[in-house]
Amino acid sequence: MSDTSRDNSRDNAMSLAALSSERIEPDDNAWTRRLVLFLRIMAVISIVKGLYHWAQVTGFIGGEEEAFENQTMAWQTATIYFAVIELVAAVGLWLATPWGAVVWLTTVVSMAVIELMFPGIYGGSLVVVGAEAVMLAAYLALAWMAARERPP
Repeated sequence: MSDTSRDNSRDNAMSLAALSSERIEPDDNAWTRRLVLFLRIMAVISIVKGLYHWAQVTGFIGGEEEAFENQTMAWQTATIYFAVIELVAAVGLWLATPWGAVVWLTTVVSMAVIELMFPGIYGGSLVVVGAEAVMLAAYLALAWMAARERPP
C-alpha cells in the first residue's frame, strides 16, 4: 500500500470521525443549566430582600412609628441578620457556588423558623413560610435532577 493511499484512508477516517462527532446529541446538562438559572433567580430575589431589610434599617421605608429605633430588640436583630445574610447569599447564588447554596438555605430555614416559632418578630405569616418551602422544594428537586445527570 502506498503512502498516498494510506494518507487518503487516514484523512477519510478523520473526516468520518469529525462528522460523527458533529451529530446532534441530547443535551446532557439540561438540569444543571436549569439549576443555575434557578439559583440566579433566587440571587435576584435575595438581593431585593436584602436591600429591603437595609431600607428598613436605614429608614428609607416606613414612617416615624415604624422606624428602626422604635422596634423591639428581636425585630432589630432579625432585620440586621437578614440584611447581611441575604446579600451574602445573593453573591454565592449568582456565582452558583456550593457555599452560596448553603448560605441561601440558611436564610430560607431561618426565615421559616422566625415566622413559625417567633411570630411576634415579623408577624408569623404562613404565606412566607409556604413560599420559603416551595423555593426549598424547587431547589432540592433541581439539585437532585442535576446530580443524576453527572454519574459519580
